[in-house]
Amino acid sequence: MSPLEFLAVMAETANKLDLEKHMNLISKEVSVYGVPDFEVITYEDWYKQCKYEFENKLLKKVSYEGLNVLAETDDRVMFKSLETIEGSDGSINTSGIEFIIQKEDDGQWRVGQERILPDDELENDKRRGAL
Repeated sequence: MSPLEFLAVMAETANKLDLEKHMNLISKEVSVYGVPDFEVITYEDWYKQCKYEFENKLLKKVSYEGLNVLAETDDRVMFKSLETIEGSDGSINTSGIEFIIQKEDDGQWRVGQERILPDDELENDKRRGAL
């Protein structure tokens, strides 16, 4: 699965508020870095947050734009993209994200690691035309 296809499915499952399908895209061993006030976000943390947001219909739309593949093997891809989350309250949050997706033993591609880019790195990537 290409990174573009993966991001399309990530957005689609979030936009449909389909918790089961969305969480099937997340490795049970996932680690998320760069979230303010958290050292590491785990699968359980991600699940609880999505469950709360989906059940309470707090998301209006999730979308991705820009893609910069940094490294790729047959079963792992590291890339950056811009994620925009529109809340049902009218809020809009855009973040630069570095993903590592991996093909797991069951053949499913899942997020194994995610890093929220710090502002300076995001601005540098934008300046270089990498995002």
